[in-house]
Amino acid sequence: MPDITSTLARWRVPIGFVCGAVVVVLARPTLRSLAVGGTVATVGEVVRVWAAGHLEKGREVTRSGPYRVTRHPLYVGSALIGAGAAIAAARLGVGLLVAAYCVTTIAAAIRHEEANMRASFGDQYQAYLESRARPVERTFSLGRALRNHEHRAIAGLVIIAAIFAAKAVLGSR
Repeated sequence: MPDITSTLARWRVPIGFVCGAVVVVLARPTLRSLAVGGTVATVGEVVRVWAAGHLEKGREVTRSGPYRVTRHPLYVGSALIGAGAAIAAARLGVGLLVAAYCVTTIAAAIRHEEANMRASFGDQYQAYLESRARPVERTFSLGRALRNHEHRAIAGLVIIAAIFAAKAVLGSR
């Protein structure tokens, strides 16, 4: 029987869609909150694209690009996107929901992913965790980012930004 960590890790995307729908309904963005939150979310997406452009998922312990700085740059980017959405929504309840979602699902995903990496790559992953592994020189690849489906995250961010912008403009009338 799977534990709660594995379950949360596997279900984080569907749970995210449900939370996202609640965020959209509850959001009361202003042009100012949209500008600030949109900036934070955009930085988060830039981090995700940078990471996805270096990631060879399931094939190696990636040690180039942002993986030289942090073990989980995709999750760092996702957390920034969540923070940006919460800021843009301009509602305390949305901020609390986003924080609860990010803390629980990202923490679960990290634990689950690290267990899988240890199982798949053993000492190679342990060396990476302990900063004993040498960084790899690899250039960013937009094609790699697309193969890692980062265009889906970009599309989602654009859709939410458009909805929030419409709510901000229509709500100010």
